[in-house]
Amino acid sequence: MPSVDSPPEKAPDDSSKLKTFLGILRKFVGVTDIASVRFSLPAQLLEPRPNLEYWHYLDRPETFASIGKSDDELGRMLEVLRFWFTKDLKYIKGKPCKPYNSTLGEFFRCSWDVSDAVPEEANLPGVSSGSSGASTVDDGTGERVKVSYLTEQTSHHPPVSAFYIDCAERGVTARGFDQISAKFTGTSIRVSPGQHNLGIFVTLEKRDNEEYQLTHPSAHLGGLLRGALSITVSDTCYINCPKTKVKAILQYLEDGWLGRSQYRLQGVIFRYDPDNDTITNIKDVPEGDVLARITGSWHGKIYFTPTGTKEPSLLIDITPLCPMAKILPPDEEQLSNESLKFWSDVTSAIVDKRFTQATKLKQEIEERQRQRAAERKEENEEWKPRFFTGAVTPLGKPELTEEGQKVLEGIRSGNYALEESDVQGA
Repeated sequence: MPSVDSPPEKAPDDSSKLKTFLGILRKFVGVTDIASVRFSLPAQLLEPRPNLEYWHYLDRPETFASIGKSDDELGRMLEVLRFWFTKDLKYIKGKPCKPYNSTLGEFFRCSWDVSDAVPEEANLPGVSSGSSGASTVDDGTGERVKVSYLTEQTSHHPPVSAFYIDCAERGVTARGFDQISAKFTGTSIRVSPGQHNLGIFVTLEKRDNEEYQLTHPSAHLGGLLRGALSITVSDTCYINCPKTKVKAILQYLEDGWLGRSQYRLQGVIFRYDPDNDTITNIKDVPEGDVLARITGSWHGKIYFTPTGTKEPSLLIDITPLCPMAKILPPDEEQLSNESLKFWSDVTSAIVDKRFTQATKLKQEIEERQRQRAAERKEENEEWKPRFFTGAVTPLGKPELTEEGQKVLEGIRSGNYALEESDVQGA
């Protein structure tokens, strides 16, 4: 509830925000990883959204649900790539922002109901044009399936969260640890996966448990000096499936100094030896091992050209796509350490432009974290996640606890009842 002594304040404009933000960042020039420092920003510089609610890979969940439709190994890799190119639409369609830092024991859960009709242009190998498959635009036709999502902040130092994605009807799951490393160069922020972030691990139960590892490229948050934040990628990432012995290399190309950004990328899908995986550059892939080549813009249309053909086929068109809305638990069934409820007072204060009050509430949360961490240290007590078996283990592939599995089943069925945790946001 608004306090009587905290009237609305004037909201800073974007240029003023960036100037303040830049002034704070300058203190961290030379710091190896500013993400591990978890510096606290004043409320007026924050997006009023919890980190766990903001960070996920399901901006277009229908592309995730469609993985595994193809009877062809190349087709399934292309389905994985289609999901990959849609997972972070928020950065393409919106501006970068800084959500709240997550607290230890905080968690978030949600779901999406999507259709899986195949567009005519989605001509992937091993998927017949009249069958059910992946839609680049959820047009409401086709079979409805549910995609469920659960994430929990499992470590504070370093800041790490575990996540689990599930589409039970399709037998498709994904999991991983989210952790970023960030370094301020003086003109931009370089964001890379942290040591516990080995990528997204996608498993296809109905394809003999094929597993795909999708590694993240480094990115740069630029535009700090000119007052217009933007994200650029000029790095290489990899997607591999040891069972099918099919691998993809994607290279995000750096735009020149002059002209409009093209956000170009190129890639290759090829046969590889999982026991001797030494190829890291597109140019080093033997021509005889190439299955298909990828070209296009990760802000627009992306094409694939199978070996033996000359005409590129459309894999996906990003242009008309926007992030899809989540289905959330009812307010009355959310726990006190569930992201949206945990940060609700801070969010309300920011939305109402009561920035001083929002900063005060945020600092109280941060101080409470420090006190509880000190109490655990004094009592030699090890904190354990509620829904995952380890804070940062098993390496790269978090496992659900028995309670975590029940929560995921509850998300599928719409049963959100849970007992309050004694952690309560730690």
